[in-house]
Amino acid sequence: MNINTKQIVSISEANQNFSKIARMADKYGELYIFKNNKPQYKLIDIDSDTTIEMSDDEKIDFVAARILNLYRPAFEELAK
Repeated sequence: MNINTKQIVSISEANQNFSKIARMADKYGELYIFKNNKPQYKLIDIDSDTTIEMSDDEKIDFVAARILNLYRPAFEELAK
């Protein structure tokens, strides 16, 4: 795996300054977040990533479904 060193950040840096990391992902298209000196996570800019082909509506539906699934018990409680 060849990775541009400008696309590497530590997990502590990503945790402390996520907005900076997101801007870097916008600039480079993807970033690799290292944990214990090994690549652990890949942060991608969905709009520029060619492996994910979705319309804006599909992206919204995807994120909404994840949020609903994650917080379903809270939403069910609020619906009572």
